[in-house]
Amino acid sequence: MTARIVDGTPHHARFVAWVALEAARSHLPRGFWDFYLDGDEATCLHYLETLASTARPHLFHTSAYLIAEVDGRPAAGLCGYFDEELGYTAISAVSPELEARLGWSREQDERGMARNATFLTVVPEHPPRTWIAENVATLPEFRRRGLVSQLLEAVLKRGAARGAGVADISVFIGNDRAQLAYEKAGFRAVSEKRNAELERTWGTPGIRLLRRALP
Repeated sequence: MTARIVDGTPHHARFVAWVALEAARSHLPRGFWDFYLDGDEATCLHYLETLASTARPHLFHTSAYLIAEVDGRPAAGLCGYFDEELGYTAISAVSPELEARLGWSREQDERGMARNATFLTVVPEHPPRTWIAENVATLPEFRRRGLVSQLLEAVLKRGAARGAGVADISVFIGNDRAQLAYEKAGFRAVSEKRNAELERTWGTPGIRLLRRALP
């Protein structure tokens, strides 16, 4: 399938919210945002849509995304970024806006991060100026049609154009289908972090980091 690959825009905020939620769950019943927000599907999507449309950019912002559109409909998406520019420091910077728009308090944030404390022990580390591809998801009716391959090709070209020499992507251990797709795009496993408590509570032993050189 040939899709039209476009930059994320404010128009895509709702879809980007879905991608972020779906990607965080991976092959598991619950993911980071489910534990962080401790709410239902609508609560998670509302929070993530607001996060995707903040005034300042970050890795969950629509501007960090590439979207594969089929017949004008968003079908798949992923983000690409440098951690130094759009990583978790950038997310922290939009906390006041989220608090104002959502009525979200610092105490709620602290409780949410505490619920994800075990997950944080397996978050990968990246060398400086590594191009990071993340938050990959495709609508069920468009899966197995090559959209992720097209998105990866496009996001890796963007990273190379930005001067990155290597790109990283991560998978939950056990998501073999995603890892195979990334290996087909030239990524190879370089490290992993495991935590027995994460396996007990989430259903995965940890996160595997894959890397590839960029031309």
